[in-house]
Amino acid sequence: MSLFWSVFRQLAEIEAMATSKKVITREEWEKKLNDVKIRKEDMNKLVMNFLVTEGYVDAAEKFRMESGTEPDIDLATITDCMAVKKAVVQCGNVEDAIEKVNDLNPEILDTNPQLFFHLQQQRLIELIRNGKVEEALEFAQEELAPRGEENQSFLQELERTIALLAFEDVTNCPVKELLDISQRLKTASEVNAAILTSQSHEKDPKLPNLLKMLVWAQNQLDEKAAYPRINDLSTATLEDPAV
Repeated sequence: MSLFWSVFRQLAEIEAMATSKKVITREEWEKKLNDVKIRKEDMNKLVMNFLVTEGYVDAAEKFRMESGTEPDIDLATITDCMAVKKAVVQCGNVEDAIEKVNDLNPEILDTNPQLFFHLQQQRLIELIRNGKVEEALEFAQEELAPRGEENQSFLQELERTIALLAFEDVTNCPVKELLDISQRLKTASEVNAAILTSQSHEKDPKLPNLLKMLVWAQNQLDEKAAYPRINDLSTATLEDPAV
């Protein structure tokens, strides 16, 4: 994508210029930044990529109408992703999530045993959360134990999950984080990534990677020059160097 290479090239030129630690004035720095020519089309594609990959369907549709930027994936697929995420994260209804994924594309789970195990593990966690101990043990024995026998990492994850049953007060359990909402989010994100990949779409948005590149480039340049730096990515405000 030309946007990435334009920014990278300009930063590389600035770094090459700073062969020794020197001070770059705001005027010099802003001139360099203004020399970077970024097409509005590329910026719009970057925004659309973020909205689509993160599941903001309504915002993506509105942005499409306002900018004329077409998403590179059917927005109906993103709606399906959000339905699965809602089933897992908000409701803890893993059975419904599995059904929705299979309706969308049965091959997603058929060809991804790790994802299917993690969904079944999440189902076990929800049974434990709801105090259904006997049902949880039966489910673990019938559905998860056979998979653990075939895969050592699955067995270790199963053992960690079953450990939740050994504590009356789960706040004392060393794996209590499995009951946190973050675990549901982790599972939902894994499903979302698999759905996007099945549609030949990136599982991660480009924008965060671009910001990581910016941070990396600034850290590299810090060794050779003092310059107006972006310390707060949320505002992108240039801060003059301390000299």
